[in-house]
Amino acid sequence: MSIFVDETTKVVIQGISPTSQGLYHGLRNKAYGTKVVGGTNPKRGGEVIEGIDVYASMAEAVKETGATASFISVPPRGAADAIVEAAEAGIAFIVCITEGIPAQDEALAYNRLVRDFPGTRLLGPNCPGIISPGKCNIGITSGDIALAGGPVGIVSRSGTLTYQALHELSQQGIGQTTCVGIGGDPVPGTNFIDCLAAFEADPETKAVMMIGEIGGSEEERAAEFIATSMTKPVAAYVAGVTAPPGRKMGHAGAIISGSQGTAQAKMAALTAAGVFVTQNPTACGEKMVAIVRGLS
Repeated sequence: MSIFVDETTKVVIQGISPTSQGLYHGLRNKAYGTKVVGGTNPKRGGEVIEGIDVYASMAEAVKETGATASFISVPPRGAADAIVEAAEAGIAFIVCITEGIPAQDEALAYNRLVRDFPGTRLLGPNCPGIISPGKCNIGITSGDIALAGGPVGIVSRSGTLTYQALHELSQQGIGQTTCVGIGGDPVPGTNFIDCLAAFEADPETKAVMMIGEIGGSEEERAAEFIATSMTKPVAAYVAGVTAPPGRKMGHAGAIISGSQGTAQAKMAALTAAGVFVTQNPTACGEKMVAIVRGLS
């Protein structure tokens, strides 16, 4: 199986135009086999762009297409409003890849979803998206590096390391059920625990590969969940071992404050929870390959 999305997921691209990044990546998603059923742009309603019907609003798009997911790739100033618009239209799964959304806007949009739309899941912002190999790809992950057939689930805060995790496993003939890039912003819509719980419940996912990074305490929370609620083996890598304290590294959430959020602290917590923690992403892939082969 897969988590969150599959071959039945119907996707609308929010903010589509002839020159938009949303169109570029949306067409790649469509070519992969994803059911891209429309796009939205309040100034282009009624147009057809590269074979994709454009609607003036998400409410209209959902009514006409029966869409269940949205792909948001709009400028930071409009992304939070786009998230809320999708939720108001009844979208169950929202993927927002936009980087640079003000943290206050992120927090307001996220809390609006939690308060008023409990049935809606947000992935991102500032994430590569999600891919269930052979079934559905929403976002900017290349389908060429993914391999269908399971049995590994992947969850990662780092976009680049998401791609490497997929590549490391696929090169060894180890398929994936779903790969989720949750992003590294301070207010993620979907976190490690959400994905770990979904993978634990998925009968086709036999093991999980987890990629963390410095900043925040999400990895420590994930370690607590793994220790108490997971039966499936987890291999992990935490990026940022040599990062200097007090300096943002890459993502807005990747900053160490005092003794909080260090790679060492996260690695120690994960190790104590029974996770196979490795020193680099290649070693993490190798460990996961060994785990999977040991299960067969």
